[in-house]
Amino acid sequence: MENNDKKAWGGRFAEDTADLALKLSESISYDRRLARQDIRGSRAHARMLAARGIISAKDGETIQSGFDQLEKELAEGNVTWDVTKEDVHMNLESRLTAIIGDAGGRLHTARSRNDQVATDTRLWLRDACAQTVGAIHHLQSALHRRAQENVDVLLPGYTHLQRAQPVRLAHHLLAWVEMLERDRGRISDAVQRFNQCPLGSGALAGTTFPIDREQTSKELGFREPTQNSMDTVADRDFIAEVLSAWSICAIHLSRFSEELVLWCSQEFGFVKMSDAYATGSSMMPQKKNPDMAELIRGKSGRVVGALVSILTVMKGLPLTYNRDMQEDKEGLFDGFDTVLLSLQVMAGMVATLSFQEEPMARALKEGFADATEIADWLAERGMPFRDAHHVVGRLVARCTREQKVLAELSLEELQQEHAGFDDTVYEVLNMERAVERRDHVGGPARAQVQAQLQRWQTLLEGRANALTPTDPI
Repeated sequence: MENNDKKAWGGRFAEDTADLALKLSESISYDRRLARQDIRGSRAHARMLAARGIISAKDGETIQSGFDQLEKELAEGNVTWDVTKEDVHMNLESRLTAIIGDAGGRLHTARSRNDQVATDTRLWLRDACAQTVGAIHHLQSALHRRAQENVDVLLPGYTHLQRAQPVRLAHHLLAWVEMLERDRGRISDAVQRFNQCPLGSGALAGTTFPIDREQTSKELGFREPTQNSMDTVADRDFIAEVLSAWSICAIHLSRFSEELVLWCSQEFGFVKMSDAYATGSSMMPQKKNPDMAELIRGKSGRVVGALVSILTVMKGLPLTYNRDMQEDKEGLFDGFDTVLLSLQVMAGMVATLSFQEEPMARALKEGFADATEIADWLAERGMPFRDAHHVVGRLVARCTREQKVLAELSLEELQQEHAGFDDTVYEVLNMERAVERRDHVGGPARAQVQAQLQRWQTLLEGRANALTPTDPI
């Protein structure tokens, strides 16, 4: 069946679709991105129809040969997309029919565009998730490499953007690896949940033809067919779930970007950004701006916006399919493109950062990051921690007034605040020793960081061997 010009679908309608209505309703301008998945699903459907005797073996072979030519045309960019045929499904079916004749019109037997688009989108999203997971892997690997190179570099850890306690730079970078691991897990979990085949659900109530849903499901790599035809064509949970996972990932990238923006400022000076990931000012020749980090931070809003959009579209829809659901794809495609590119650019930035040890060490010295060490020293000797907290607070206030650091206070000055101080307190006023005292699982001590680096090396190497190359989508 071919849609002629702007004539509405089927014989029910006598008038052409209005130009503005056509402009509002067409989706071929963006859903042609599903062309490869649409052909893959159609091939499996045609094979099943032929195997069940629903169409002849000859028609089945003719359909497959027609798709051979159509895929060649797609690869060469020779397919003309016709807005009057609305969407990718009708455009491809129309072209197939033009190539092979009546057999092309039999392809749509026992299916609806409702179960067809649900299948196409899941196939596409499965590939998109695989690419996202691969990009997360590469960013984790870049962070891991930089952590290995900087095990002995110390810097302040922050709370409330105030210098708090000393940590290893490697420990800080591995925190980002852990955050990305949760992103990877959420995306992978979502794939397991939506990896069911919608084909055979029809418009909403299945079909009267003797189809074999297990065959198409298996051929397309799904775990199983979906179990309720009404839910299947009405479901867009899988889009919302993946966009949620991508949104959290984008927020993580935004937070990391914010740290890089701060760290490469003159006020911090902890890193220098590669020229390849920075830009200048059109007016101020001295400027080197961390624009790529700022853009990643800003683009997180696009992904979150796509999530809010699909949730808003779906919130008031009754079962089953409603045309509102056509609004699921543009945000999905943009969310994927944004997260994937952000991950790739972030990996490049991380790989080329130049960490500046001297400003980090100076920030440690000037920021009273060793204050907790004195409080712990007093608590270890029996003083209630809250009392020790007050004692050290008074010492910090004194140092601030006198423009000193804690290690510069004499024993007499320390004892003026608490008589129990002795010379051994100076042993904890050492940043390296302060970090090494936190020698427990999840802590920043060198042995613990090395153990985490080894754990991640094993994980990342194993996954690298298992990564499946995926064609760009």
